[in-house]
Amino acid sequence: MLFFQLGAVSNLGDAQRMLRTAIGVELGTLPPYLYALYSIRPGTNAPAVSRIKSVALQEMIHLCLACNMLNALGADPVLQPQTYPGPLPGDVGPPGGTPLTIRLLPFSVDAMDQAMKIEQPEKPPDFPIRTLAVQAKPQAVTIGQFYAALDELLKSLSPSDWRQSRNQIVGDQFFAGQLFAINGYADAHNAIQQIVSEGEGAKDDPLDFQHEPAHYYRFGEIYHDKVLTKDTNPLGYAWGPQPLGVDWSSVYPAIADPGSHDFSQEPPAAQRAQERCDAAFATLIDELNGAASGRSGALGRAVRAMYDLRTAALHAFTTALAGGTQVAGPAFRYKPPQTGVTP
Repeated sequence: MLFFQLGAVSNLGDAQRMLRTAIGVELGTLPPYLYALYSIRPGTNAPAVSRIKSVALQEMIHLCLACNMLNALGADPVLQPQTYPGPLPGDVGPPGGTPLTIRLLPFSVDAMDQAMKIEQPEKPPDFPIRTLAVQAKPQAVTIGQFYAALDELLKSLSPSDWRQSRNQIVGDQFFAGQLFAINGYADAHNAIQQIVSEGEGAKDDPLDFQHEPAHYYRFGEIYHDKVLTKDTNPLGYAWGPQPLGVDWSSVYPAIADPGSHDFSQEPPAAQRAQERCDAAFATLIDELNGAASGRSGALGRAVRAMYDLRTAALHAFTTALAGGTQVAGPAFRYKPPQTGVTP
């Protein structure tokens, strides 16, 4: 579970600070989700691929909506990729404890367990399951509670704090109906409701506002290898009995946390593969920053950059490290795009 240690918040500067944290969190979730997604061998695990991909795309939308809110409050968003393994921004962790360390893990039970911890709601329902027990989770300040506090703060701001049409990223080409301009509190409130609903579900309901399982439950379906199903129990849902159809073996033999790996000792082909991944990731970040600053067409280029990153990642996942038994996916390190990199 993610725990935000919230300080006193009361003014426009506090709102801008919280939104910068939100942007960092939304950006920080993308690499672990994409690493797990891209490590799945093509043509396998279709249900899992569909679920992880849909979450990743919605996280991009949430990132853009957070940028829209910060722009609407007169501040400039700056996307700053983090290092993995490492904590998400904002003192994330149990109060007085150690922040949750986010790792880049290939598709596995551990990767899905981590994803569920990232997306876990304040009170996860103890849906019955025939093969796995759901353990009780500690209660503290979650992402949903963080956004609830942000919503209350934004509600208290003066209408004069909001800037009309300032560098807004809108869904005229991509994410139509889900990505919209923020011009005041009402728009911001709708954006927060969308972000929370898609992440952890509606109140006392695992479905989001589109009547699809929220992120926590999509990852739960993969983790338990069971489809979330309407049930006659008091909670209304159960994991299964229908299996989702997960094949944990259909994954590239990838190392975890490639950002901590010493590639200087690896074959030139593996080094070049990492360079391509770094360049593709840098392009994605640069275009997202461009979109957040109002650059025309940048969102479309960012979406294309995500697919270019997938191509580079798949190449890395099929390029052997020294010894020939393992591979390494993208480290999601931000470096300026390189020229003259050999494909």
